[in-house]
Amino acid sequence: MKKIICGLMVSTLLISIAGETVVFGKTRRKRSSVSRREERIMEKVKEDIKEDGKFDVYTDKMSRKNHYIPSGYMGDYGDIKVNDRHQEQPRSGKTCIRIEYKTDMSQGAGWAGIYWQNPANNWGNRKGGFNLNGAQRLTFWARGETGGEFISEFKVGGITGEYPDSDAVAINDIELTRNWKKYEIDLTDADLTYISGGFCWAASLANNPDGFVIYLDDIVYDFTDSKRKPQRRTKTKQE
Repeated sequence: MKKIICGLMVSTLLISIAGETVVFGKTRRKRSSVSRREERIMEKVKEDIKEDGKFDVYTDKMSRKNHYIPSGYMGDYGDIKVNDRHQEQPRSGKTCIRIEYKTDMSQGAGWAGIYWQNPANNWGNRKGGFNLNGAQRLTFWARGETGGEFISEFKVGGITGEYPDSDAVAINDIELTRNWKKYEIDLTDADLTYISGGFCWAASLANNPDGFVIYLDDIVYDFTDSKRKPQRRTKTKQE
């Protein structure tokens, strides 16, 4: 059986993405007064959720409803190339995310991954978590360039540090196909009070000796009820 990565070890940061990023939310270790600007931002988030029962991580590159930034490169980060405005065969809309993972072992880690963070490059050293309590699941679509690409983990939360995420929930051992397929992370029992790591994937070189190209699209927190049975998950409560 293929072995999964036993936990994500954040080794090095790279790539600072320019642009203003909102920061707000409560933390489990520190409390501070909420500014009027932060209150307005939180109200806007509530309005976005109320509009269609969803909170988008990524739908289209230029969507104003996108939240979180794919800035948290991990492991052999030098082997990862991301294009989040890829226009060939998106699952919906005009763009999708194309991710290439090479086999150079640039940092000698033998694995790689990316966190979608708020704000960019936030490893828990500053405030930035969204309160997403009430979300039933995170859904996303994925496919591989050739099929057989093996992803060790897709995850919500798990950022540690001074301002840690309130929870971490994952699905493991995902083998992609050439066709778009919808995946779900069940969040019904998760504590989503403070989530700055909105989405994450990780894969190992051992399971992908030739590297891979994969595609992601429509990464969304769903607040609506559903009778669909979610994919089995692994929950790792943050201490």
